[in-house]
Amino acid sequence: MNWSIVLPVLALMLLLQWRRVSMLTWVFVWWGSLYVILSYGFATPIPHSVIQLYMGIVTLGLAVYVTANRERMQAVWQPLKAFMTERRYLPVLALVIIGVPSLVAANVYWSMTSPVQAPFFARTVHPASPASITAFDGKDFDLLRLDNPYRGLEESDPQAFASHVENGRRVYYENCHYCHGDNMTGNGQFAHGLNPIPTNFADPGTIAMLQESFLFWRIAKGAPGMPEEGGPWESAMPVWEKFLSEEEIWDVVLFLYDFTDSRPRAREEGHE
Repeated sequence: MNWSIVLPVLALMLLLQWRRVSMLTWVFVWWGSLYVILSYGFATPIPHSVIQLYMGIVTLGLAVYVTANRERMQAVWQPLKAFMTERRYLPVLALVIIGVPSLVAANVYWSMTSPVQAPFFARTVHPASPASITAFDGKDFDLLRLDNPYRGLEESDPQAFASHVENGRRVYYENCHYCHGDNMTGNGQFAHGLNPIPTNFADPGTIAMLQESFLFWRIAKGAPGMPEEGGPWESAMPVWEKFLSEEEIWDVVLFLYDFTDSRPRAREEGHE
């Protein structure tokens, strides 16, 4: 968290609560505070598309909170009604009526006329993984020689292998299908709010072209672990090593290949 942003915002909210500001002011403060925290309060930036999704949920939640109680609804409606009907607010109302559409139109104009510029470095869709990573509280992984520790069970102990694949199924449908989709085609229920859209694992040009160590790295480190050559990158992929165990990540890798009827890319002889 970026506490230099979060703490002042929380302090302002506590101050306004202590001053017992109007319900309308409190609604605007809540909305604005959450927007500031989502936009600037995290060390790892949240993609703009995800912020829009969250703010839509916040707006809906505040609307439900206000309209669920007659007193709260009146406390919000009365000042709005006074602002729109009393003559003393007429100059300000005129500015709002003219200013808000003007700002929206200007934003659309700037978005449509801004020149499209290539990134200052070449972007690679599947950038090369680093030689090694440190994950899971300091454990080192040599990605050049790293193998899925459960892949060998496919031949030596099919029953144990099936158990790991089934565990990977559980992990996927508890955590990943919201974005990557029920059928791994990148069309999950949240996919429309993400930029870029999630990877389509059913495409033969994705995981079948990659080694399992590559997927382990991308899942464990998520979007914040993408190297510069993979940018500009606004993926919402979480750092899954903070939420899943090492075994769970390897198991979900097994499930990805099993579900798509793919085989992982073999390691080149030079990397043995």
